[in-house]
Amino acid sequence: MDKTYQPEQIERRWYQRWEADNRFAPSGEGAPYSIMIPPPNVTGSLHMGHAFQDTIMDTLIRWRRMQGHDTLWQIGTDHAGIATQMLVERKLAADTGQSRHDLGREAFIDKVWEWKAESGDHITRQLRRMGASVDWSRERFTMDDGFYRAVQEVFVRLFDEGLIYRGKRLVNWDPKLETAISDLEVENVEIDGHMWHFKYPLAGGETYEYVEKDKDGNVVLRETRDYISIATTRPETMLGDGAVAVHPTDERYAPLVGKLCEIPVGPKEHRRLVPIITDEYPDPDFGSGAVKITGAHDFNDYAVAKRNGIPLYNLMDRKAQMRSDGLSYEASAEIATRAARGEEVGDVSDVNLVPEALRGLDRFEARRRVVEAITAEGLAVTRRDEEGTERPLVENKKIMQPFGDRSQVVIEPYLTDQWFVAVESLAKPAIEAVENGDIQFVPRNYENMYFAWMRDLQDWCISRQLWWGHRIPAWYDPEGNVFVARSEAEAREKYGLAPDALLTQDEDVLDTWFSSGLWTFATLGWPENTPELATFHPTSVLVTGFDIIFFWVARMIMMTLKFTGEVPFRQIYVHGLVRDAQGQKMSKSKGNVLDPIDLIDGIDLDTLMAKRTGNLMQPQKARAIARATQAEFPEGIEPHGTDALRYTFLSLATTGRDVKFDMGRLDGFRNFCNKLWNASRYVLMNTEDEDVGLADTEVELSLADRWIVSKLQQTEAQVTRALEEFRFDHASQALYEFVWNEYCDWYLELSKPVLWDEMASAAAKRGTRRTLVRVLEAILRLAHPMMPFITEEIWQRVAPLAGKAAGDGAESIMNQPWPQAEADRIDDEADRDIEWLKGVIVAVRNVRAEMNIAPGKQLDVLLTKGDDSDRRRLSHNRLFLAKLAKLSSIDWLDDPAQAPLSATQLVGDMEVLVPMADLIDKESELARLAKELDKQDKFIAGVEKKLSNESFIAKAPAEVVEKERAKLTEARASRSVLAEQQAKIGAL
Repeated sequence: MDKTYQPEQIERRWYQRWEADNRFAPSGEGAPYSIMIPPPNVTGSLHMGHAFQDTIMDTLIRWRRMQGHDTLWQIGTDHAGIATQMLVERKLAADTGQSRHDLGREAFIDKVWEWKAESGDHITRQLRRMGASVDWSRERFTMDDGFYRAVQEVFVRLFDEGLIYRGKRLVNWDPKLETAISDLEVENVEIDGHMWHFKYPLAGGETYEYVEKDKDGNVVLRETRDYISIATTRPETMLGDGAVAVHPTDERYAPLVGKLCEIPVGPKEHRRLVPIITDEYPDPDFGSGAVKITGAHDFNDYAVAKRNGIPLYNLMDRKAQMRSDGLSYEASAEIATRAARGEEVGDVSDVNLVPEALRGLDRFEARRRVVEAITAEGLAVTRRDEEGTERPLVENKKIMQPFGDRSQVVIEPYLTDQWFVAVESLAKPAIEAVENGDIQFVPRNYENMYFAWMRDLQDWCISRQLWWGHRIPAWYDPEGNVFVARSEAEAREKYGLAPDALLTQDEDVLDTWFSSGLWTFATLGWPENTPELATFHPTSVLVTGFDIIFFWVARMIMMTLKFTGEVPFRQIYVHGLVRDAQGQKMSKSKGNVLDPIDLIDGIDLDTLMAKRTGNLMQPQKARAIARATQAEFPEGIEPHGTDALRYTFLSLATTGRDVKFDMGRLDGFRNFCNKLWNASRYVLMNTEDEDVGLADTEVELSLADRWIVSKLQQTEAQVTRALEEFRFDHASQALYEFVWNEYCDWYLELSKPVLWDEMASAAAKRGTRRTLVRVLEAILRLAHPMMPFITEEIWQRVAPLAGKAAGDGAESIMNQPWPQAEADRIDDEADRDIEWLKGVIVAVRNVRAEMNIAPGKQLDVLLTKGDDSDRRRLSHNRLFLAKLAKLSSIDWLDDPAQAPLSATQLVGDMEVLVPMADLIDKESELARLAKELDKQDKFIAGVEKKLSNESFIAKAPAEVVEKERAKLTEARASRSVLAEQQAKIGAL
């Protein structure tokens, strides 16, 4: 083995070898175990969430493969409709200056496929770098021919059953991309906004007595009003109001219910009226308690409008500009006023309530003009300022603004014709599957989140106004009649249409969540009854983040139960989301993103700063991020290797919702890899070309041999149980403690007295060599699912010594059996004896540290006040004690009263005595300690003075004050230790 651990060379070499040897394919033997990878976007790049999730899945797959299961980890990528179309459009514009509309639909789709062939496998290359043992021979793509056939089949069947329909509903609309988007593609951001307060005059100049009371029922305001006031953050939508709503219990407005009021904007001669209604939605304690209802531009208002039969007036076009089509404002206002009076007005899609002067304007420019017009007319609610001047009431407040996560423009609720899935009948069996335990959530508390969503489902909008994606298999004749079929030819046959009947296919494509909802069964060949479908479905477990339980997990359950009659998976392991060390979300705008490949291979500071600031438009923010990056990584990021990163992720895989990524842990687990590497070198140096007990020869096991074998059984049981319970943090911790603390720090040291003692028998040396090799080989198998590369590299050298393989790579550790704990090899007596031995050694080491005795100085030690078991252990372990504690002698003292003046440590009831005479220069050591104590006293006095300063306590941040208090506590503890040492030495 090389003297130093070089992960990059090892990792790339072994992955290529594994893939070439087809190690990741199902074996065809054993019970099936399958996982479907949540398909990453084909445009994507591996981020920390992917790396975390893929590490968990690969650990499960490698573990189950070693347990003898017929394992399939299905790989595939999602066509990512919006992301891919945007990327190719930008590339097209940069390369040719053309838009997709210049090319036309078919030519543009050809360009997308060209991009896919050239650049669409970036993330799969990165998956290889992470060591993902997916079956690459079965790689799928959500737009490949087989998957497309499955998508069409599902759409047509659901339509034929009446579970897919086309209708006009309110959706999230991205005005830049001009398409509906899902809630998951909307990013709600808190911004500085305004709340305007306006008067809606009562029809006919009516008045009423407005009475406002406090919580005790006392009247605090009584006045006559001829208006009802509302507050809004979006004044431009007032143009589309269909009503003003108040709560049924709100006594202030009881006289107004059923009356009409005016929309305070638009030509005065054509001011339209809206009714004042009651509904449970308004909160009497918020604002004025009255709410304008704009059903076509707000999701809450939409629900109120549907409950109360209020017309939905659309104000905007696909670009979120004020509409220019439809009827004139005057004709539209007349129809709307008739509707307000309770008349039937029928379809209002041609009604355009945007005044002529505002038509065609951007929505935000229209907002500005609406506010100006209302204010100029005196219909803004006013408040008297500090100088006594009446001013319009405009509140500055934080508001949550929805932005498209791709386009970064404000999303508009938009009333439009879309395709929907009616989910009620699909949801019922999906709920029951979790209730009856056919599907289990891990941790179980996520069931509540699932049920909350599933029991309040709205029909699912599945159409998108894009070109890249699964085009909806629906055709229209010139009259607008729709014909749904798998192809145009089938549509003609299915609906009895003439061969020359003019048909046009729907322009829309399906939401990517629709196709990915078929992931578990469509990847296995459905609608055909393939052998893979019969073998690997239902899949064993889904590994996913909690943020897509509804968007993907629930829809997979609904779709899979509907079309296969089976659940898609037996268990759902829900992991947290990876955040930075402070718990902040990783985002480009914050400049705190970590690239897992950078953590693996390393990156210099300049390149890292360029990556983090390259897409930022604000120079000041870019400079701040660059400074923060330099402070965090002054030398850039050193290479850590894949195994160290994987182990870090597993150590963080708790049951919480947030995963705080800590670079300190990553550094620690790189050191762990180095520790394992160096320990293996020690084993090989002492066993290669030596008798390791492979032949049927006599072996003699030392106490240390028996102990480490016993500890191995316990660790094997712990790790296996933790993996079964999805407690990857417990599994990694148990293995880490065994390897670092017990095998490396203790057993390897305990092996040296046997191997290096000329008096030790051949059988004893043979037993220790065999134990060294066999325990290390088992450690490598136990660690392999978590750290695949380093374990394979070392195993190839160790396996021949353990009689497992030839060491030429023809066999792989990943196909070796998973270690099974053997209860009859747990040796409680050896455990107790070694703990006693460790206790004595640690006691002597503590005395050396306390008394500042050189580590290599030979000591005389006495044991006393123990029992017969202590005497026995001393008798049997003199060699270990002498070598590991650096002792010239160790004896039993029958009469504690005869003990010389000594430094004392306890091991149970037994005392470990280190006689101090002639060990140290008493006077010089006391002088040194006095100097240290004086230094500590001055430091403590300084901190105490700072903390007694009331001004400092009042003005300093809480974390700074707390830090000073922690310093004081630590300094006092250190002083106490020094004083104790001084007292002990002074007594010599």
